[in-house]
Amino acid sequence: MNDERAHRVRDTSGAAWVPGPGDGSRPPRPRYAPAAGPPLGEWLRTPRPPQEPGVWRYGYTPRPPREPEGVPDHHLLLGLLISVVSGVLVVFVWYSVYNPYRLVPVKLFTPSDWWNIGISGGPRTVEGAHASTIYQGVLFWALAYACGRLGNWAELFRRRVASRGQPFLGLVMFAAAVLAQLLVWKSPLPVVEPVLALIFSVAGGEIFQSQALVNMIYAVIAAGALWPFARLGRWRELAASYIRRRRGLAGEPVAVVARHTPPAAPLPAQAPHESPAHWPQLRAGGQGEAADVLAAAVRDGLMNDVDCARIQHAWAAAGARPDGAASFAQAVRRDGAGAALHPSGHRDLPLRRFTHDLLAQQVRIGFCADDEHNPYERRGSGMALDPGLLGTSLLAVGPSGAGKTARLVAPVVESLALQALAGTAAVVAVGRADAPLGPDEAYDIVVKPGDPTSVHDLDLYGGTVDADEAGSVLAEGLVGDVEAVDSRRAATALAQLLGPYRAVHGRFPEVPVLRELLEGAPAVLAALRAGLEAGNHSAMLRELDARERQAGGAGDPGPVLADRIALLDRPVFAGFFATGSDSRPFSLRSLGQLPLRVRVDLPERAHAEASRLLARLLLAQFNAVAAARADRTLFVCLVLDDATHTLTEETIRGIRRLRSLNAGVVLSLRTVDDVPDRLDTALLGAVGCCMVFSGVTTWDGKRFVEVWGKEWIETREVAQHTVFADQPFTRALHGLRRLVTGKDKTTAAVTVRRVERERWSPSELAYTVPSGHAVLSLTSVQGTHAPPLLVELGN
Repeated sequence: MNDERAHRVRDTSGAAWVPGPGDGSRPPRPRYAPAAGPPLGEWLRTPRPPQEPGVWRYGYTPRPPREPEGVPDHHLLLGLLISVVSGVLVVFVWYSVYNPYRLVPVKLFTPSDWWNIGISGGPRTVEGAHASTIYQGVLFWALAYACGRLGNWAELFRRRVASRGQPFLGLVMFAAAVLAQLLVWKSPLPVVEPVLALIFSVAGGEIFQSQALVNMIYAVIAAGALWPFARLGRWRELAASYIRRRRGLAGEPVAVVARHTPPAAPLPAQAPHESPAHWPQLRAGGQGEAADVLAAAVRDGLMNDVDCARIQHAWAAAGARPDGAASFAQAVRRDGAGAALHPSGHRDLPLRRFTHDLLAQQVRIGFCADDEHNPYERRGSGMALDPGLLGTSLLAVGPSGAGKTARLVAPVVESLALQALAGTAAVVAVGRADAPLGPDEAYDIVVKPGDPTSVHDLDLYGGTVDADEAGSVLAEGLVGDVEAVDSRRAATALAQLLGPYRAVHGRFPEVPVLRELLEGAPAVLAALRAGLEAGNHSAMLRELDARERQAGGAGDPGPVLADRIALLDRPVFAGFFATGSDSRPFSLRSLGQLPLRVRVDLPERAHAEASRLLARLLLAQFNAVAAARADRTLFVCLVLDDATHTLTEETIRGIRRLRSLNAGVVLSLRTVDDVPDRLDTALLGAVGCCMVFSGVTTWDGKRFVEVWGKEWIETREVAQHTVFADQPFTRALHGLRRLVTGKDKTTAAVTVRRVERERWSPSELAYTVPSGHAVLSLTSVQGTHAPPLLVELGN
């Protein structure tokens, strides 16, 4: 059976690496992808300004500055009522009550022969009548303006109408415009008559003899009454958005890209060849023909966001080679949007569930909550992760069901898989067999230990040929979590067996043979000794002699190593860790050469201890491979969906070094207690990003509170002091107040001071973080920090 399985590995593993045709055809749309975003050209032109760590940069618009505390809504409504009543009362008094001085102001600025004699005399001529009409109109609108300022109508309009956005704003202003037209033409409001009187006074009465001019005057009056409502309702903006939406429904090409947040600000005006959709970087490098090919692919909808990111990365890499630009241009002219394909030939994932921005290498995991713990300018902004943050490693802690896998691990893995298709990253996702980390088709290699349908095996030795390195890494995986065993002595014991075996057989031993060597089986050791003597390997004979002398002594790690390797020497794992010529195990050392997408499914249900051993071994191998890479331009990341009992002193030291190696790990824990007590402080100091989900305990919260430290805040303390009156009349008033309200007369004393306080308390982390939320602190590889923010998780 093992021979048949090995034959199947040879036949099928290479098929996944046959590149697809690079004909520039439209890439297939991913299944269950989010709703299509804007056209690819608009997506490319959308600004992505540099921001603080974790800010979703696509179309980012800063939040308006905090406004001072305004008047409460009920005060605004009361002010509106008072201003309207006051205006009506003034108009009633002005026009209904006898007022002999009503026309005095207008008489001061007009000839006296226009008016009858006396203070209360009315107009005597036509000119006086027109002046009185104009005066009444100006006076009415001045009163209306004064009432609007007095009642703060503008603030009420902004809060109750404008803040609700379109189309509500446009519809309300349309209704108001209709009402205004009725009032202008069907009511005695002084609008039309003052305008006609003013025109008569300036141009004379002959102008009204032309019906065309009269119609034009009425049209201007109607437009003037309509214009304020059109501007306040932003009808032009509403009409433009409606036209764009209709054009999109009419069949304009839309790129196959993930759903993005629409930019809040209009795109900046750009010259045609300065637009990113026309590839100005290629034109600046003298590759105008290649830029034209790619611009046509963008225009015709033959590209997606993965193609753009991949081609931009390929162009940047071409500049490092003398003939890179010419070969790149030739590939673009030949393959179009399919140039520089990923070795798998794929141009997108078969399944997308989250929102990505591959130009900024970000994946959005949620939004900053509108909470007092978050800075005002960050509230409501998108939260995203990228390699610049994952390069400092991320630790997520939360109980089962808090959403660590679905809302953190899955988005990160999907983002890194897309970046791998773009040639900028490699990812290894390790989780249980039923973890929702995407279909098998989304990965280049899927390793399923214990599953007979698995195509790929796992190399226990990490692809190295050095016995000391293999022994060191394997010792961390086998006994790194055993406090009674010194991992250095365990690594030496393994090296003393691995080196001689490789010298004789040209490969490292398989699991059953390694178990027998560690148990000290006489027949196996005798055969190994005979092979060393026949090959004249004197140095390796000394290694074997040293192992035999140490076997059975005090502190010998051999029995513990044998017990641990026995967890993998089970019938279900037969053939999965083979090292012979007819096997083809996957080695993490491949990550330093290719942008691989790898998933390892661990059999946690039936073999929990073996799964933890393998996860611990993969973490140790990853640290060794990341440190040994010669070319570190590719970001590599290991994602452990469950890091319980996988962390050791040595692996934590390796995690500290990853941020300078363009690598990182994502660790998920149910509780910090899953890490040995001696290592929890070192772990929290080694990772740069921490994420605390809802439902953690207070003792877990206490550890993160210590990591996040304190901050200076301004506090306001209000003290109420009873007012004691000295005068008899005042004391009587206070007594009456106490009798009516039941309270003494008090005065408030406000004290403002700066104090140092914890950003979050353990109780707040344990009891106030809502379900579906998490507290996230970030650190970039450049050392920029973001304070712990309350994040509403979701796409």
